[in-house]
Amino acid sequence: MRHILTCLLLTAGITAVRGQNTGEQAYIYPVQDVGRFYSANFGELRPAHFHGGIDIKTDGVEGKPLVAVARGYVSRATISAGGYGRALYLTLENGSTAVYGHLSRFRNDIEQYVRKERYRNRTNGADLWFDAATWPVEAGDTIGFSGNSGSSFGPHLHFELRDTPTQRLRNVVREGVIRPEDNLPPRIMRLHYIEIDSLDGVAVQRRAVSYGVVREAEGRYRLTREEPVGTGRRGYFVVEASDRRNGVNNTFGIWRLMASIDGEPYFEYRMDGFTHDLSRCCDAVSCYPMQLGSRNEVIRLARIDRAPEVFYPVMKERGLIRTEPGQIRRISIEAEDDCGNRSTLEFDIQGRTDSFRAKVDSGAVALRPARTSTLRIGQEAMLTVPEGALYEAIFVQPEIRTAPEAPQGVVILSPAYHFLETTTPLRSSVRAAVRADVPWELQPRTMLAIRNRNGHLACIGGIYTNGAVRSSTRSAGDLVVVADTLAPRVRALFEPEADLSRAEALRFSASDNFSGIAAWSLTIDGQWVPCDRFPMKGTLVHFFDTPATRSRHTARLSVTDACGNTTHVERTFFR
Repeated sequence: MRHILTCLLLTAGITAVRGQNTGEQAYIYPVQDVGRFYSANFGELRPAHFHGGIDIKTDGVEGKPLVAVARGYVSRATISAGGYGRALYLTLENGSTAVYGHLSRFRNDIEQYVRKERYRNRTNGADLWFDAATWPVEAGDTIGFSGNSGSSFGPHLHFELRDTPTQRLRNVVREGVIRPEDNLPPRIMRLHYIEIDSLDGVAVQRRAVSYGVVREAEGRYRLTREEPVGTGRRGYFVVEASDRRNGVNNTFGIWRLMASIDGEPYFEYRMDGFTHDLSRCCDAVSCYPMQLGSRNEVIRLARIDRAPEVFYPVMKERGLIRTEPGQIRRISIEAEDDCGNRSTLEFDIQGRTDSFRAKVDSGAVALRPARTSTLRIGQEAMLTVPEGALYEAIFVQPEIRTAPEAPQGVVILSPAYHFLETTTPLRSSVRAAVRADVPWELQPRTMLAIRNRNGHLACIGGIYTNGAVRSSTRSAGDLVVVADTLAPRVRALFEPEADLSRAEALRFSASDNFSGIAAWSLTIDGQWVPCDRFPMKGTLVHFFDTPATRSRHTARLSVTDACGNTTHVERTFFR
């Protein structure tokens, strides 16, 4: 009953967004014949992006009919190996754009048109745009079928609503467009306190102090300790939290997080929507070093320098809490989900008598978001950090380190050059150049790699020219010059001379050891045919689009990694 009243009040309070009618009366449900359960909500903190829509479960299967949520037209169809895989975009008459991702196929007329364009352009992918007269739709018209394509770990529909002029993504649950069954309040899992001090205009942080949290009752939490939390002259709190929905085991993101001190609100984070240029700023909303190792959302109850103001309707003193020695104050934190369920955590803090004073090594260099900086390690390595690439000012200390152990097929060609810690979030790319003596036979296969937080090497690309590898990256970590010498592993998933007359597709497995699959091409009897890649499954698939003729055919697949290593597989079959 509390859930029903909450949703009714919510819908009544949200009658218009930018002049549009919203809510259930304006849209119909985007997928048919499903149980209406969910696996992800809008604005969840993902690696390097906010989740831009909601994920609707399709009962563990593909092929559920997808329908237009309102009158409009199909304005775009895309096919890609990653991201949304097969996706459709509908421009609606009410000023919104609806996005459907991870489809198995489009409806027949759209599917045939897209296939024809792929043949004409000899491209495995597609990005096609249409005017209003090409594919008009009424609410409820079938537009395609659910699937598991792109960067999808299981069958589901990724659904978005955007404001068409600005492409601002909208919180469809908070606006009442989609109404999940949900009377479960968020879970507050853990609390952290971080004290800071300034040095040369850079906020230096003391090591975080963590506190356990227990649930007293549904929606009410307390710390495991009875005594007040010790706080310094200046600091802020970090909250680990997650949310649930009825009927599923998935965890979800928090819609709103608010904090008060002595009864006065001083901080509020709210996820009502965002434009694409702000998506990566999830790394500024979260406490990024902690978020990297947590399954929960780890939200900083403070605003760092370049975190967008749009996410913070309430913000006093950037969320910093000040306490004098011995001073006792009362903190209240409230977490709310997008269906209006709330949880609270209250506790006392007391100012400590000791003070944290920032210190850094004498060789440390300050990097600031408002300026471009270039770091060098001798003549061997250089990193340029453009203006706006950082979210806040930091100290760094470049140095040479021992390179990590190489994966199979990878040759290490330089030491590791350390510029940025792996816990440094980047809003935009930094530019790296590293010199190395590379044997001529390895030069075409040479690129830059980065040592990630787990100590493993990950490819970031680049080209070796004039004695150096140059590349851009939005990941932080030690830089190493490597050569990838191992070609992709490719295997036909059908026997030689197999009878495929009743098969729907020709399937291959494909994987790569390091630099990743960059290109592939499939021919049947010497004629190019489109081939879809499913990276989560590790497969390449050609869906047959001509009738079986009971004749013998030869398929030849070529797969190339990002370093130019290529594998060819040829196999005959009957169809």
